[in-house]
Amino acid sequence: MKQHGFDNDRYLREQTQEILTRMRQFGDKLYLEFGGKLMFDYHAARVLPGYDPNVKLRLLQKLREHVDIILCIYAGDIERKKMRADFGIAYDDDAMKMIDDLRAWGLKVRAVVITRYDEQPTARQFRDRLERRGVKVYCHRSTRGYPTDVDTIVSPEGYGANDYIVTERPIVVVTGPGPGSGKLATCLAQLYHDWRAGRTAGYAKFETFPIWNLTIKHPVNIAYEAATADLGDVNMIDPFHLEAYGETTTNYNRDIAAFPLLKAIWETITGDKCPYRSPTDMGVNRAGFGIVDDGVVRRASEQEVIRRYFRCACEYALGMTERTTVARIELLMKDLKLTPEHRTTVIPARNAADEAMAKGKGSHGIFCGAALELADGRIVTGKNSDLMHASSSAVLNAIKLLAGIPDNIHLLPREVIGAIVRLKSDILNGRQPSLNLDEVLIALAISSSSNPAAEAAMDHLVELRGCEMHLSHIATVGDEAGLRRIGLRHTADPKFASPELFSD
Repeated sequence: MKQHGFDNDRYLREQTQEILTRMRQFGDKLYLEFGGKLMFDYHAARVLPGYDPNVKLRLLQKLREHVDIILCIYAGDIERKKMRADFGIAYDDDAMKMIDDLRAWGLKVRAVVITRYDEQPTARQFRDRLERRGVKVYCHRSTRGYPTDVDTIVSPEGYGANDYIVTERPIVVVTGPGPGSGKLATCLAQLYHDWRAGRTAGYAKFETFPIWNLTIKHPVNIAYEAATADLGDVNMIDPFHLEAYGETTTNYNRDIAAFPLLKAIWETITGDKCPYRSPTDMGVNRAGFGIVDDGVVRRASEQEVIRRYFRCACEYALGMTERTTVARIELLMKDLKLTPEHRTTVIPARNAADEAMAKGKGSHGIFCGAALELADGRIVTGKNSDLMHASSSAVLNAIKLLAGIPDNIHLLPREVIGAIVRLKSDILNGRQPSLNLDEVLIALAISSSSNPAAEAAMDHLVELRGCEMHLSHIATVGDEAGLRRIGLRHTADPKFASPELFSD
């Protein structure tokens, strides 16, 4: 059984009260910058076992009468098709998905802001797509004078050059699909317009990680560093908080570096002293108070660091990141005295690949293995063959075990698999005819209509959600899609399954 280390109900009580208290601190409006992921926060769910990935949506539902939502997206991220790894979709698509998901929760997005807009063709196309679907869009240019010339920043040529976004409710949640989306600039521009119009307004930040009341070296906070290794985020003791209160709290380098500038901008906008004495003061996060079992959380966070290592190592092999990013996570693992093999599915997956090689049962001279850890701790393995990928084999073996189906009973008739392989190779001229996981899931669904064993096994797929899996090779696109649909937390060795440069 999976252990829980986090209490969502306690967290919701603490977090709701904290935000309402901060709202009352200011007069007409509180701009609340939501850092990290507003919904489907699977990183938090992995490092805080028991954490509901959508608990922040539940929070907003509790505050619904007080909240408007603004969604920010950086034009450059639209232009270069930056991807959200959890879903395998680009940030612009993720922004539209966020609007749909928020609507499904009864929460309305007041407006979308395309930040640092400079007539980029794809950003302009994104704006048109939204506007033609009835979504209000604002295009904010880069702030003139930023970051050194405060007088220009806080002027009609700076924040004043961007249109004011009209909102109705006292709390305005400013969020986005990822980091660097322009949330802070949007909040401060709104603050500028409000104060110039004689309305009292304030700003606060809701950032789940790093958790301020855990130490810098706590595995939860180290896992945050691993997750943002490509951004260069580093956890630090907040020196402003230490000087002001004599208390040690954890923050990160970008917020600490930006605080003097933010303080100066605030005081220039309001003409009054900034109410915050430190970056930690600005935050409203109460996630640390939801932790109920530190040991469970520590172990889960250590596993997340290893997952991040494998992901970055594969991204490096694919040319998607730099070697320095991988090296940063290797140092974090060294600090925690971890190796890749501390992930329980790694060695079984590699052994499965070795067994396939020893028996000569691979696919066209390629030998791959996969290992899946069930919720009860049992390990199930799979090997590739001429008929299917290793991940496909491992998943079928796992659901057969869960359904109590003997090994000698096939879920997919061999003639059906053979027919699909022939379609892929002889008719569609595919160079990799064996079935990836996405194709196997479709074949399983078809087989279940006439095969009671397949139907019984398919019902157990839901039990694989959140289970751990490792591959001895980088997952193909079809395997990646299938793993994501099932909800398996998979990692892979940074090796290619095939010598071919293009994988279909």
